[in-house]
Amino acid sequence: MRVQNIRSNKGNAIANQFEIFDNGKIYFQSYSTIIAVIEDGEVTLDHDSWDCSRTTGKYRNIFLDEDIAGTRRKIKSGEYKLANLN
Repeated sequence: MRVQNIRSNKGNAIANQFEIFDNGKIYFQSYSTIIAVIEDGEVTLDHDSWDCSRTTGKYRNIFLDEDIAGTRRKIKSGEYKLANLN
């Protein structure tokens, strides 16, 4: 397992925003809450926390490399799944 801070668009490490690499899975954790996980190219978002705050959303967008409109479209289409990750 390896943990690193999410980086801003300018390359700065962001406090309390983490990428966790574990056995082929990549997690995005904001403070102590898992927001998203990517496994085998499939994205699962936490159903309660994926859109919990503006700050978390900003770094979720960096993690997924898309804006919130794209995330919402993918949830609606079923491409992204929602689950209890915490």
